[in-house]
Amino acid sequence: MALTKKQTKQLRALANSLKPLFYVGKNDLTEAAIKQADETIEKHELIKCAVQDGSGLTAKEAAEGLAEQLNAEVVQTIGNRFVIYRRSKRDDVEHIQLVRE
Repeated sequence: MALTKKQTKQLRALANSLKPLFYVGKNDLTEAAIKQADETIEKHELIKCAVQDGSGLTAKEAAEGLAEQLNAEVVQTIGNRFVIYRRSKRDDVEHIQLVRE
């Protein structure tokens, strides 16, 4: 599910005020880290992540790797932080209403 430019812009605006909920550390993207990120994105739909100094990955590499594992979309990458989005399948989550083209 590729995001349109308008949807990406909307999600970037929403992510502006978020604090990082997931950190990529020196072990990079382990099974446990991916499982934790999956649970987090399932609860929030839009998450900001940060790559710590000890990691061997750049933010772009970590974002692409994590998004691929989670079937998510990379919204934005700036410095050592990135934002990913995936629509939640849970009913108890307030879903983000994406704009239509």
